[in-house]
Amino acid sequence: MQNSITSQKKLIFAGIICWIIISIVYSIILTGILKNFKLTTAEIVVDAIINNIFLTGSCLLVLNNMRYYLPRKEKYWYVLTISLGLSGICVLITKGLLWTIFKNDSNYTQALSQSTGVRFWILFLLIGCMSMMCLLWYTQEEQQITNERKTDLEKLSREAELFKLRQQLQPHFLFNSLNSISALTGAQPEKARHMIQQLSDFLRGTLKKDDQQWNTLQEEIEYLRLYLDIEKVRFGHRLQTKIIYTDEVLLLKLPSLLLQPVVENAIKFGLYDTTGEVLIKLEAAKENNYLKITVNNPYDPETSQPLKGTGFGLASVQRRLYLLFARQDLLQTQKDETNFITTILIPQII
Repeated sequence: MQNSITSQKKLIFAGIICWIIISIVYSIILTGILKNFKLTTAEIVVDAIINNIFLTGSCLLVLNNMRYYLPRKEKYWYVLTISLGLSGICVLITKGLLWTIFKNDSNYTQALSQSTGVRFWILFLLIGCMSMMCLLWYTQEEQQITNERKTDLEKLSREAELFKLRQQLQPHFLFNSLNSISALTGAQPEKARHMIQQLSDFLRGTLKKDDQQWNTLQEEIEYLRLYLDIEKVRFGHRLQTKIIYTDEVLLLKLPSLLLQPVVENAIKFGLYDTTGEVLIKLEAAKENNYLKITVNNPYDPETSQPLKGTGFGLASVQRRLYLLFARQDLLQTQKDETNFITTILIPQII
C-alpha cells in the first residue's frame, strides 16, 4: 500500500514536470508561428491559453486512460491512434472556439486557417510524446509489481520447502526411538522410562523451534545434547561423543535444527555396521566470516553400507543451505580409509 502511494506521488510529480515542459514548448512554437501573421499580443496570448488548455486535457486523458488500460502487443498502434485522434479533436475544437472569438478579425481568421496543418502536427508530436512517456512509466511500474509478486512467491515457496525439509527429519528418528523404547520396556523398564522422558523433552524443544529460522550455536548444542542422550540410551556404551568449541563461537548463528541430521548421519554410518565403541566428534570454530562445523565419524569402506550421494540427511541440509544462501559449496564431505568427515560453512550475516 505504501509503495503504491509513493509510486502515485512520483507519477503525479513527473506528470506535472512533463506538462510544464510540453506547455512551454507548445507556447513557444505557437507564438513563433503566429508572429509571422503580425497578430496582436492579446490574440497570441488567448490563442496560446486555449490551445494549452486542450493540450493539457488531452495529456490528462492519456494519463488516466493508461492507468486503467495498458496496451500490450498493440501498444505502438495504440499510441499512434490515440495521438492522431486527440490531435484532430483538439484542432477542430480550438479552431471553432477561436474562430467564434475572433470571427470579426479577418487577419486572425486567415492566420488560423493557414496554420491548421502545423497546429495538428505539433499537437500530434507533443501528445505522442506524452503517450509514450505514460506507456513507459506504467509498463515499468507493472513490471516492478510483477517482480515483487514473483519475489514474494519465491520467498513463500522457499519457506514452505524449508519447513517441509525440517519436518521430514523427525519421523524416522521418532520411529527408531519408539522401537528402542519398545525393546527396552520388557528387559530394562527403567531405561525405557528414562528414554521416554528424554524423547518428550526433545520433541518439546523441537516444537518450540519450529517457528525459529535461526538459532545460536549454543542453543543448537543444547538441543543436540538432548538428541545424543536419547541415542546413547539406544546404543549404550558403544556411542561416544565429543563436542569441541570455544566461547567465541557460541553466539554465532546457524539455521535451526541443522546439526541433528548431520550427527544422525554420522551415527548411522558409524555405528550400524560395527560392534565396538565409536567416537563421533563435532568441532565448531570461526573461520573468517563463517561458522565452520566439522563432524567426524569412523568409516570402514568394506563393511559400511554404500552411500548414494550424501544420503537424505545431508542432502536435506545441503538443500536448506542452498535455499538460504543460494550456494552449493557450503556442505562438503570427504572420506578416507578410516574416517568420514562432513564440513559445513555457515555465513555470518552482519
